[in-house]
Amino acid sequence: MRQSHLFTKTRKEIPADETSKNAELLIRAGYVHKEMAGVYAYLPLGLLVQEKIKQIVREEMSALGGQELIMTALQSKELWERTHRWDDEVVDVWFKSELKAGGEVGFGWSHEEPIGNMMKNYLSSYKDLPVTLYQFQTKLRNELRAKSGVMRGREFVMKDAYSFALGEGDHNDIYEKMKGAYLNVFKRVGLGNDTYVTFATGGAFTQFSHEFQTICAAGEDTCYISKEKGIAINAEVMNDEVLNTLEVTREELIETKTAEVGNIFNFGRQKAEDLGLMVKTETGENIPVWMGSYGIGITRLMGVIVEKFADEKGIVWPEEAAPFTLHLVTLNTDDAEIRDWADGLYANLKRAGIEVLYDDRDARAGEKFADSDLIGIPYRVVVSKKGKEQGSFEVVTRATGEVRNVSEEELFQDFAAPIET
Repeated sequence: MRQSHLFTKTRKEIPADETSKNAELLIRAGYVHKEMAGVYAYLPLGLLVQEKIKQIVREEMSALGGQELIMTALQSKELWERTHRWDDEVVDVWFKSELKAGGEVGFGWSHEEPIGNMMKNYLSSYKDLPVTLYQFQTKLRNELRAKSGVMRGREFVMKDAYSFALGEGDHNDIYEKMKGAYLNVFKRVGLGNDTYVTFATGGAFTQFSHEFQTICAAGEDTCYISKEKGIAINAEVMNDEVLNTLEVTREELIETKTAEVGNIFNFGRQKAEDLGLMVKTETGENIPVWMGSYGIGITRLMGVIVEKFADEKGIVWPEEAAPFTLHLVTLNTDDAEIRDWADGLYANLKRAGIEVLYDDRDARAGEKFADSDLIGIPYRVVVSKKGKEQGSFEVVTRATGEVRNVSEEELFQDFAAPIET
């Protein structure tokens, strides 16, 4: 993409109505537009990041045999009443509306009930199991608090997966594999060293659950963590019984601010029983299936990455989540020879399959470098008159500030994707 064609512009001023670092930087760098509290539009750069994260998750879900679909946003009141979760006293985040034709609908905050009800059409025998389905969808939650930028939204993109198994053993196998897949996701986006599988309350889902909590000063949760044992406990369920179950003492745990980036729930057979989702066993007995639910907040994860890695200059994207790999910045744009050289390099990089944002604007060097730091693409490649005279390009690593001067051949050796054979 040529930066001169990008309709968004960077901003120097901090948005007056934002208090979270992630939203401030994402707005200033042109990734998101704030519509209202907790509601953000994702602009071209922001959508690229979102799609990168989704693709990482998609690859990990596919590796488990997950099948992708997309459910409806409108939810049946009658369906949710069957599981007692239409009641605002049980689920306090519903957005609801009256239908002109009569009756009430809800706007999807989660999808256990509709997907379980749908599967009554497709599951009838033990031979149909196990099945894991997942989707990427915009969720709507009437959150009381929406002051953490894209880390807590009233409208946000979520990956939610649902598993259906014959019994507890098959379910536990899926559950443990899902834990591993989630940890792979967080490792790939650079959060692996600071993300823990956490014992937690199930909230409106189940009595207990496992969360994935990332150490983050801007997080809204408090966890007690033992890095040595790899154990984390949400403060909501911190008690002697939990400590004994996990074989850890209070003295071994450090109180830490964290941000929830994922969660997984075991529903047992109860959810399917409420919905009438039954299958025949080998002996011909009709039994409810065993269900699990698994969520990752895609846009929340985007915000946590910004909070974790940003510095005083702006955003710092890990390579797998970045909108582009290289930020090609051209100086001396008044020199036709330099412009032609930069244009040629841009064309060759694209041809080699390298993702590039090309700053071809007629702007001062200081402005271009400041914008590049704010946008946070992993590597900046500088094309300049001085570089042309020396036959080299300056490559700056955004995360470390390391500066290297490389030839065009070395540049392609470093960043061109290997050819698959």
